[in-house]
Amino acid sequence: MSSSSYCLTEIQRRIDEVKQFLSITLNIANAHTVEFYTQDAWNRLTAVPPQEVLSTFSSCNDGSDQQREPQHRAKDQSKTTFGFCNETDRLVDACELLRAARAHSLPGLGVCMSRDELLQALRESRAESRAPAVAMGAEMETDEFMNSKKSHEVQSMSEVVACLAQHCGVKQVIDVGSGKGYLSSFLSLQYGLHVYAIDSSSSNTHGARERNRKLKKFSRAYQKHNKAVKAQGKAAHSPQEESEEIQPGVEGDDDFSHGVGLSQEEEKERASEPNQEQGFFLSALSVDVMQPSSTRVPSSQLTDEERERRKRESLERKAQNRTSANEMFSPLTSYVTAETELRELIDELEDAVMVGLHTCGDLAPSTLRMFVAKPELSAVCSVGCCYHLLSEEFDPAGQECLHGVCGFPLSQYLRQGSWFCGRNARMSACLALERVSLGKGIQMESLFYRAVLHVILRDHYSSFKSEKRVGNVYSKAKSFVDYVHRALLRLELDESKLSDRDIQDYHDTYKPRMGEMHAFNLLKVTLAPCIEGLILLDRLCYLKEQEDLSFSALVQLFDPLLSPRCYAVVGLKN
Repeated sequence: MSSSSYCLTEIQRRIDEVKQFLSITLNIANAHTVEFYTQDAWNRLTAVPPQEVLSTFSSCNDGSDQQREPQHRAKDQSKTTFGFCNETDRLVDACELLRAARAHSLPGLGVCMSRDELLQALRESRAESRAPAVAMGAEMETDEFMNSKKSHEVQSMSEVVACLAQHCGVKQVIDVGSGKGYLSSFLSLQYGLHVYAIDSSSSNTHGARERNRKLKKFSRAYQKHNKAVKAQGKAAHSPQEESEEIQPGVEGDDDFSHGVGLSQEEEKERASEPNQEQGFFLSALSVDVMQPSSTRVPSSQLTDEERERRKRESLERKAQNRTSANEMFSPLTSYVTAETELRELIDELEDAVMVGLHTCGDLAPSTLRMFVAKPELSAVCSVGCCYHLLSEEFDPAGQECLHGVCGFPLSQYLRQGSWFCGRNARMSACLALERVSLGKGIQMESLFYRAVLHVILRDHYSSFKSEKRVGNVYSKAKSFVDYVHRALLRLELDESKLSDRDIQDYHDTYKPRMGEMHAFNLLKVTLAPCIEGLILLDRLCYLKEQEDLSFSALVQLFDPLLSPRCYAVVGLKN
């Protein structure tokens, strides 16, 4: 497989572009919403009315931004950079900022592959090497036991991981930060891969093992039913034809690996056919133990030949289950860092693909460091999340990095420049622009309550910078007054200092300025893809700095509306 079309120097140039943009705009992303009123963030950082930002955001999202002029456009455009006044550093042109933000996001920079492009490249590489096709099972419907987001993620990512494993000629996958084990189970059941699911939580590991046990019963119920349907449908065929239709495959029969041996055209044609048996497959799932609902003929009514056939199938199935139960899915409890010795965790370790689906904070860069350092890892597919939990090496306000190894920056290129984002900016990077553009994702009232509470704490309590969290108080509060009382109790502060009327007066005073907070949060949402883009470009740059990699790329795996953290860092060794 040929290297990514973007070389190291090209990625470094893109990094420089994003750094230049963020050096001007990062102050907005680093303004904490809690301190929005106490620090007068709106007037300190912007010089435009809130309504202009709100209307500009709306018009830019519907594609009409080219046709409107900001009310407060600077007289001399040469005195602004990305919409900010060069003299005051305040925002004066919201439309210019939004256009620049789009240009400095990953889609605007044009450095990502699509999932289809990656799969096509892997399949072409397979065809050139004449390797057998990856064992593709009959598509499992996952909506019954996963929510729509997780189902989308697991199905999209598992095919990529399976193709990477096939490309590298490996059968093992190491799933780091495996959580509930959905991806791991799917990879083992659907593609016949031996998956080691590593998570630091023993409850997650135990739950993943039990869930996988149920899913195996689930898949067997489907296979069993599908065999019966095929047998009925092929009744007019010869016994030889029927036996050729139902041959053992990856997880029991050909219905679970129907792509094997087919041409690409046949695979596409077969994939497009409606799967009428999936209804039964889904109905077999229950919360406790999943058993197939059976309409089988009683044993007493069977012919000797049919009874013998069932007995033979039962023995084969039990033998297969005994061998696959311990071989195909292995949940492990361990805290993983870049220094973790995999061979100490996995006795039968072979060459493997390392994966991580929404690994939090430093675990994502640790996954990439492990991939680079350990020769047994042939490929990596890492989707990170929780950027606010990343440790930053050069953030003067940041905490000490665990074991002296920080999650950001990862590349030597950004480390040379001592670049840092800041925690609030990394928190902003977790916002979902696509969802907010559709009117979802920001709970404005809860943010407003918290910011006004901060004013009350400043005015009446010396401990207003308390580290105690009050975030979940909002969900229980019936009104702002009730919210403040609950928060003061949580913070162990004296409620008697303020009457209900005093508290309500604060709400009424700041309520007319709620539009400022809404507009400001839209600015932060606009910058989110750019901050996320820099973090991911740093990870890609790190891989491209390595000498023994044949391929590395950023790949959009998921629909951002379903899964906002939709980009994977993919790498292959020589």
